[in-house]
Amino acid sequence: MNTSITLKQRPVGTPTLADFEMKEQEGNLTISDGELLLKSIYISVDPYLRGRMSAAKSYIPPFEVGKPISSGIVAEVLDSKNKKFNKGDFVAGSLEWKTQQVSNGVGLQKVDKDKAPLSAYLGIIGMTGLTAFLGLHEIGKPKKGETMVVSGAAGAVGTVVGQIGKILGLTVIGIAGSDEKVAMLKSELGFDHGINYKTTKDMKAAIQEAAPNGVDIYYDNVGGPISDAVLFNINKFARMIICGAISVYNKTEIPTGISVQPFLVKNSALMQGFIVSNYADKFPDAMKHLSTWLTEGKLTYKETIVEGFENTPQAFLDMMAGKNKGKMIVKA
Repeated sequence: MNTSITLKQRPVGTPTLADFEMKEQEGNLTISDGELLLKSIYISVDPYLRGRMSAAKSYIPPFEVGKPISSGIVAEVLDSKNKKFNKGDFVAGSLEWKTQQVSNGVGLQKVDKDKAPLSAYLGIIGMTGLTAFLGLHEIGKPKKGETMVVSGAAGAVGTVVGQIGKILGLTVIGIAGSDEKVAMLKSELGFDHGINYKTTKDMKAAIQEAAPNGVDIYYDNVGGPISDAVLFNINKFARMIICGAISVYNKTEIPTGISVQPFLVKNSALMQGFIVSNYADKFPDAMKHLSTWLTEGKLTYKETIVEGFENTPQAFLDMMAGKNKGKMIVKA
């Protein structure tokens, strides 16, 4: 029995389990020349998937209603008629939410379970790590001694970019949604300061207190009022890296906030959005840095692993609600 998880309907506002549907298909899957049979091992759930559940135009096509959802997956090769892959290999790539599936191998990369845990290829040495490194390096252009604020700091990208900032000699301030997460940022990941936005009444003042010399780099994963508060604290020539805006993804109306233009003009500041594929040519160099730091013990990673393929939709909902620490992954 092969099971898939499809988009039953486009969510209105905050997604619910009713927006997903599990379908089962009887019979064994067969492969032809050039194909391979894959079994899902680890499935990545990420904020950008929410955008693909809507029909709005974006940098990537939306999911089709009634069709399987897809994301980053590590899979085992159960059978192969493709010369590039052998039975028993492990691969990573963008695949459908299915327990088993047939692939032509395009876009798949072999991964070595002896060099790193398989789940890490969806996180620290996968797109998560690349996003953190390249966003900071290419847009943030960090200089030793500067101050960086990271929102969504206890999430997948936030936990990594904060550590990279410390490696590069930055003062790093993390914003997260609980005292437990703030404590983790400081005690386990080396952040200099942490702010619990859920219990802080004046974010503008809290950021000013944590960054008395102002903010040089802002790595933005959330958007909304938190990002508005950072604007009041930016320095001249500040760089604001827009990686995500999870605080507004479920809004049914166009969000409103303060106008950013006066802050940018007054401070000669840069605000730039990006997607990691913009820097695909720089992936090898980024991977070299990440792997080296990981081996040297300068970089660690956090994962929240949910057991059971059938729990993938709930894991996605929990990630969107901020219930994860670090990368949220489903073990199928």
